Amino acid sequence: MKVHHIPFQKTGYFSPIICDYLDKNPKLSSFYGNFPDLAGFKKQLKLKKESFQPNSRKVLVEALTHQYKTTKTSQKTHQNIELLSEENTFTITTGHQLNIFTGPLYFLYKIVNTINLAKHLKKEFPHQNFVPIYWMATEDHDFEEINFFNLKNKKIAWNRQSSGAVGRLKTNDFDTVFEEFSKLIGTTKNANYLKELFKNSYLKHNNLTAATRYLVNELFGEYGLVIIDGDDVQLKQQFTPIIKDELLNNRSFKEVSKTNNELGKNYKIQVNPREINLFYLKKDLRERIIFEDNSFKVNNTTIAFSKDELLEEVTNYPERFSPNVIMRPLFQEIILPNICYIGGGGELAYWFQLKNYFNAVKTPFPILLLRNSVLLASEKQLIKSANLNISLEELFVKQEYLIAKKVKEISKIEIDFSEQKKHLEQQFINLKELAKQTDISFLGAVNAQEKKQLNGISNLEKRLLKAQKRKLSDVVERITKLQNELFPNQNLEERIRNFSEIYLELGTEFIPMLLNTLQPLQLQFSVIETH
Repeated sequence: MKVHHIPFQKTGYFSPIICDYLDKNPKLSSFYGNFPDLAGFKKQLKLKKESFQPNSRKVLVEALTHQYKTTKTSQKTHQNIELLSEENTFTITTGHQLNIFTGPLYFLYKIVNTINLAKHLKKEFPHQNFVPIYWMATEDHDFEEINFFNLKNKKIAWNRQSSGAVGRLKTNDFDTVFEEFSKLIGTTKNANYLKELFKNSYLKHNNLTAATRYLVNELFGEYGLVIIDGDDVQLKQQFTPIIKDELLNNRSFKEVSKTNNELGKNYKIQVNPREINLFYLKKDLRERIIFEDNSFKVNNTTIAFSKDELLEEVTNYPERFSPNVIMRPLFQEIILPNICYIGGGGELAYWFQLKNYFNAVKTPFPILLLRNSVLLASEKQLIKSANLNISLEELFVKQEYLIAKKVKEISKIEIDFSEQKKHLEQQFINLKELAKQTDISFLGAVNAQEKKQLNGISNLEKRLLKAQKRKLSDVVERITKLQNELFPNQNLEERIRNFSEIYLELGTEFIPMLLNTLQPLQLQFSVIETH
């Protein structure tokens, strides 16, 4: 299995803040802690060991044991849960929404990265234990973001009304989704496995949390992955002091706002904090808590609390308070002996906003690792690319520019009119000097004429390129077809396709292939050549 690598920075698909992070640009250094290299992990281990309390481990193991009560657990996962009670055990965590049937491909890449990093660190630090964690975003309420997946250019959706936390949604209406999925994938051995996996996940579990836990456990349980649900009363009790601080002091709003003012000088801000970054959570309800008219209210409801009533509610029912995107990372780091969070570019961008908030509440900020990204390309597709004289890096170029570049390269006539434009600009420099010696209105006329003639040359260049594209239509068609195969909807494959589309071809080889080829700390985009 051949694997090719491209710097993330050269793909054109990653934001300036992520590129600067990978380059260790000094202007970003104050917004994160240790860097994801072995020296950084050594420092992070010491930092977390000093701050994470034995009682927190006890609560975590009890909560996980309860959550896994009805799940068939592999020996390795069971062992990892038990190891979490030991002071030399740390976690590597990734998190994701409860996308139907895992959603886009990168869901798998995040988890593979997490498992591989835990394994890699065990080799480097043999006296420590490392447990890979998948954090289920059960409390999210953005149903429209998770209720579908793409398979063979078709969108398979779970259409229903939704309110409250998605993890609590009943799955008793999944029959039609299963039927649509089944018709689309055929009756091969791999297709039949996928049908059973889908059916056992969604038709045999009563809510989305249980279905997702079963699904991910079936795919990754044998590798020791531990799945955690933050919608848990024991775990929320650990977070109670922070919840009360947030309600009384608006600490996250104050700290993140200060950070945003600084970070925003160089980068686009990913998320903006609210004055209270908590939701009130009950059956079919997840609404913002707002402070208004000297009382705490639950948005879009008639529920209201005085300050004392709300603090009592937190004490008695901490599970009713749900952190939003600003506070969820802190919740995670408080309840887990975590040293590294693995996420995509968009996720890491908002983690950079949180460093000062973590400092304010005296919680170690984890190492941030950009997840593995993958393009799966068949040997045949890469041969086609080579025949078209398209390098791996050029495959990532936007289609319009790639076609123009290749047409210009193979055309027997010169399509680039840059020299003519330079010559014209030089002629107008002389005219402008002459104009300055006469009336100022003449200079305006010269400038207007220059612009008109430069536009004319640009239009001629475009028309010539268009004519050459028609003449070389076979090449244009081959480039378009190849790139559309590799980049569906002109986007990264991992953001569009579902894993089932790949599993139909590769079957049980798929996940082991990823585990064997992806390097957790390589910090490069991987192109895996498949047969």
